[in-house]
Amino acid sequence: MSLPLPWPFDREYMQLALAAGLAVGACAPLIGTFLVPKRLSLMGDGIGHMAFAGVAAGLLMGVSPLWAALLVAVAGAVTIEWLRLRRRASGDLALAVFFYTGIAAGVVLTGLAGSLNSGVLTYLFGSVLTVSPSDTVSIVVLGAVIVATMLAIWRALFAVAMDEEAARVAGLPVDALSLGLAALTAVTVVAAMRVVGVLLVAALMVLPVGSAQRLARSFGATLRWAVIIGMGSVAVGLTLARAASLAPGGTIVLVAAGAFTATAAVDVGRRRGRPGT
Repeated sequence: MSLPLPWPFDREYMQLALAAGLAVGACAPLIGTFLVPKRLSLMGDGIGHMAFAGVAAGLLMGVSPLWAALLVAVAGAVTIEWLRLRRRASGDLALAVFFYTGIAAGVVLTGLAGSLNSGVLTYLFGSVLTVSPSDTVSIVVLGAVIVATMLAIWRALFAVAMDEEAARVAGLPVDALSLGLAALTAVTVVAAMRVVGVLLVAALMVLPVGSAQRLARSFGATLRWAVIIGMGSVAVGLTLARAASLAPGGTIVLVAAGAFTATAAVDVGRRRGRPGT
């Protein structure tokens, strides 16, 4: 049953989309805040393409695409981070290998399944307006787990993101924390697939963080602003999508991009207004 909310969230499908979108809008920038300082901004993209391969494998084998994508994405994310930590490959190289392998495997598996059906397109480009109540519950639960975990360990993750060697000297379990962050990134990507799609999920991880960095003066404030901007982008994006009959996933990301552009302009103006600049 729908809740008595004002337009545009007066319909049940819009309320389900809002709940799922806000969960992703909170946890994606939260994860991204720790990826950006480590120069792993594109990790969401690489994991997203592996998740696409998982979706295609799930559809081919007749199992849940969500759980297949989660298994493949977590395994791939942990492997990428393990290679980086062991200096077997640079972060950029490891991401590139899994990026192209994932998309190629997805294309091949989709071909074996028979055709690029609507099920695959839903995960590629997102379809938040068609999420079912059970989908929404799954996304909200995953989002809550991610947020709770990040709130519990964010100080340790901050130390690792700023300086891994200093964190090791301080006695922090750097490898375990890095692998845990990679796994949480994979879970976030899978949770976001139905909202913005695997092709755009990295944008929701990075753009709100870029905006927050121009508004905040501390890491804690950056976390808060990133979450606010991420959730706000979802709410505004869904509103514009319904008002103008636009694709909701793309509209959400465009709103996040607009916020980034606006905060960048404000930051430039503020710097020019300072004496001596």
